[in-house]
Amino acid sequence: MDKRFEFHKDDIDSQAALENNIEQACDLMESIYNEGEYPKVLVKRSWSKHNPIITGEIAKPTAYRWYLLRELRKLAEKGAEIKILPSRERLAMNDPQLLDNTDEDDWDITQKKLFLFSPERIDISLNRLEHYTGTKPEDFQRYILFTNYDMHVEVFKERYPDCVQPAREGVQMPAFHHKLSENKGVTLINIGVGPSNAKTITDHVAVLRPDAMVMVGHCGGLRNHQEIGDFVLATGFMRDDGVLDNILPLNIPITPNYLLNVYLKETLDKYRRSHRMGTIYTTGNRNWEFIKRRTVEKIHMSRSVAIDMESATVATNGYRYRIPNATLLCVSDKPLHGKPKLSDEAQDFYEDSKQMHLEIVIEALDMCKDNYPEGLPNASIRAMNEPLMGGPDEE
Repeated sequence: MDKRFEFHKDDIDSQAALENNIEQACDLMESIYNEGEYPKVLVKRSWSKHNPIITGEIAKPTAYRWYLLRELRKLAEKGAEIKILPSRERLAMNDPQLLDNTDEDDWDITQKKLFLFSPERIDISLNRLEHYTGTKPEDFQRYILFTNYDMHVEVFKERYPDCVQPAREGVQMPAFHHKLSENKGVTLINIGVGPSNAKTITDHVAVLRPDAMVMVGHCGGLRNHQEIGDFVLATGFMRDDGVLDNILPLNIPITPNYLLNVYLKETLDKYRRSHRMGTIYTTGNRNWEFIKRRTVEKIHMSRSVAIDMESATVATNGYRYRIPNATLLCVSDKPLHGKPKLSDEAQDFYEDSKQMHLEIVIEALDMCKDNYPEGLPNASIRAMNEPLMGGPDEE
């Protein structure tokens, strides 16, 4: 196979020919990578006055081929010139230099362009993703759900009995994939408890460029007029988890994707499920009640309606990595109102809530697919001078 590829729309006489050329471009990227080099993609966009040429290197393109096909096709249809060529020799996973080109301190978070991650970072993240989840990166779908309860896993497996499951027992964050063509299915990952786990998994999932991430968890209700089993739809987050404070300043507002929230709200209303919208207080301290006075003061200042340990972390990394995200939680206890999560009551609650919780989120994601098959608009998590590969909000 020729190791160079050049493409321009003017050279193509039909949509079928265009699609075939994009397939060839992705085939070439995979071939270059498999033969021991990083493929380089160079895109010349004549319509861009200030930033006509964007370029970057790719690693393991087969893992997110669906994304490359989609974005390169959009560019080609707009008239971009696309070149694919070998860049440099791949580094082995045990090469000490591998980490030299992965330092996020070198990023300008307001100006990251098309190629968000270095190829070294992609290789590391996909390797760790397979280690943590027990499944191959190619199995991951565009829509990612995070939970920390086995019960949601059981419901997912009942709903999708043919889903791809971990290849081995005892993985730290088992993943389950309902696979559809073009990766349009849903992936569920049991991430365990705590913000550190939430950061770890979203750091690595992000390199696959998913169309959406949704936290599907439980929370402590903080308001009088909440009952066990009520839902909470996050509109903002109080970041008291601490794990990303030295990476993204606390004064940067983090909010969920508006359209995801619209679809989740519509689905909650459809099923007439009692819910509140508001701020989620995310803490890194599982036993925050033991410093109750200090924590409650922060809760009151933030006007939070629920408390958990993962939502703000997932949302913050969604913001950093330009991934539309949302949070739908279910109230499992009311720690400030004398309703703790005691074992018998907790089991009754879990049995009652687990089926509907996943049903609501999956139905909302189906609405996303129907209305935005090419991915949700994400101008709210892009910088004003940050071009994507193409799309309705391109410069």
